[in-house]
Amino acid sequence: MQSTTHIKGTERPTLEFPPEVTEAVTEIIGSVRRDGDEAVAELTQRFDGVERDAIRVSAAEIAAAADALAADEREAIEGTIANVREFHEHQREHLEGFEREFRPGIRMGQRVIPVDSAGVYVPGGRYPLVASPAMTILPAVVAGVERIVACAPPQADGTIQPAQLYAMDRAGADEIYAIGGAQAIAAMAYGTESVAPVNVVTGPGNMYTTEAKRQVFGHVGVDFLAGPTEVLIIADETADPALVATDLLAQAEHDTESRVVLIATDQTLAEETIEEVAAQLETLPTEETARIAWADNGEVILVADRSTAVEVANEYAMEHLQVMSDEPRAYMDGLVNYGSLFLGHHSPVVFGDKAVGTNHSLPTLEVARYNGGIWCGTYLKTLTHQQATADGAATIAPHAATICEIEGTHAHQLSAEARMKSNASSDDD
Repeated sequence: MQSTTHIKGTERPTLEFPPEVTEAVTEIIGSVRRDGDEAVAELTQRFDGVERDAIRVSAAEIAAAADALAADEREAIEGTIANVREFHEHQREHLEGFEREFRPGIRMGQRVIPVDSAGVYVPGGRYPLVASPAMTILPAVVAGVERIVACAPPQADGTIQPAQLYAMDRAGADEIYAIGGAQAIAAMAYGTESVAPVNVVTGPGNMYTTEAKRQVFGHVGVDFLAGPTEVLIIADETADPALVATDLLAQAEHDTESRVVLIATDQTLAEETIEEVAAQLETLPTEETARIAWADNGEVILVADRSTAVEVANEYAMEHLQVMSDEPRAYMDGLVNYGSLFLGHHSPVVFGDKAVGTNHSLPTLEVARYNGGIWCGTYLKTLTHQQATADGAATIAPHAATICEIEGTHAHQLSAEARMKSNASSDDD
């Protein structure tokens, strides 16, 4: 890597949880598998301080949530849902099956079909994220999943936060349950008396939720494992330091563990951004959280040029990657490790998080090196098939039989040799 200077630095985190978290989640999952609804009720009372008559949210609760929102709030949620739907419908249109004859008598192809059922987790926490239901539920709807289950933690009064509940319903969830944390993941993965199990579990959450997804993986599919939110901003001399600082703090306010990184190609820009962050923190309503995140997890890296900025960004492989430059697309081809890319001074992460239509459920902690975020493909299976005529089989059989002989897989070899041309007695057409 070319020369870089850490004006402000911190240790790089990893997706490793304390042993006590792993042990606690193992106990929770075991309890739900063993005792079903009874365990869910007990865990909800223990962790949320809530007792409900039924864990499934009723139609009356959904209607009450809609009534609790102002018209402009419902309009904003509906607008985000429409944008997310439109983007993911275009995604789906570009995922196609095929079938063709690759050689005489040999046809092969693939089908792209949805899983039967999916469970999505909608987190509560410090800020109940209203856009999350659109990001996790709508891709499953567009993919064609027949049954979509959604879980979210209850508030102190036992209900799900109204805006979240309204969004979950309008996005297309078939069943909604007031269950939070690791117990929600366990209920969706293994089922209870009230919750039939699903095939895939998705959605963001805290370390307990993420560890639960790790533990149920294999029994069900999961999207990916993620930690606290991240943003990395590449900025050059054309960027406004005040705007860069604003966008850094927009992610810092999420959580004290949020990671915010600036890669600057200009020293003046780097120094003025640090000053702006300090100044803006003084009046930020969420200053307490953002200040800790910036102090503990903020980085400012000065690099010599564009190519070094790209190299460092790819090494960090962060969730949100924002390029604040008059020529952002000059960086684009070289950038390959990120969850979602935001190009230019007027494409802040908040648009992707809340309203524009791309998905905000994205990989963190360098998972972007090998995986993207939630998309229609998260809920799809690509299944291959083949069909051979007798003549077509005769062209493949000798090669297959020889490979089997090399391996010593003798029953396989007999199966291949049974299709040799000399043994073929009928045409499969």
